[in-house]
Amino acid sequence: MIEFHLDTRSGVAPYLQIAQQVRQALRMGLLKADDQLPTVRQVVGRLAINPNTVLKAYRELEHEGFVHSRPGAGTFVSDGAPAPLARSVHAPLRRALDRWFAHAHAARLDRESVIALFTLALQDAYGSEETHARRS
Repeated sequence: MIEFHLDTRSGVAPYLQIAQQVRQALRMGLLKADDQLPTVRQVVGRLAINPNTVLKAYRELEHEGFVHSRPGAGTFVSDGAPAPLARSVHAPLRRALDRWFAHAHAARLDRESVIALFTLALQDAYGSEETHARRS
C-alpha cells in the first residue's frame, strides 16, 4: 500500500501532493488496477491533516479516472488508470538520474538548487510541447 509524504516547504497544496504521489506510483508500477488506497482515516492519522484534504485529492483522482470509490469498502485504482512505464525504459533513466544527483551532491548543490536546475531543464525540454498543446 502506498504511504504518502508531505513536503511542507514545497509550496504545493497537500491535496495536490497526495494526488501527484498516486499518479507517480501508477506510472512506476507501484500501484495497479484494484489496489486499494489508504483510507482517509489512515492518511489523516499518519499525516495529521484535515480529512477534507484527503477527500479532495481522492475526488480529483476519481474525476481524472485514476480511482473509484466503493461505498463502505474504500478507494481503489481503476482499470482505466495509466499503464506503468516499461521497466526497460525507466530503469536505465533512473540509474542516469541517480548518477546525476550524485554529481550534484558532489558539487555541493542544496536541494533547492537541484530542484531549480532540474525544473529549468524540464521546462527547456518540455516547455514547447506544453505551449503547443495549449494552443491546439
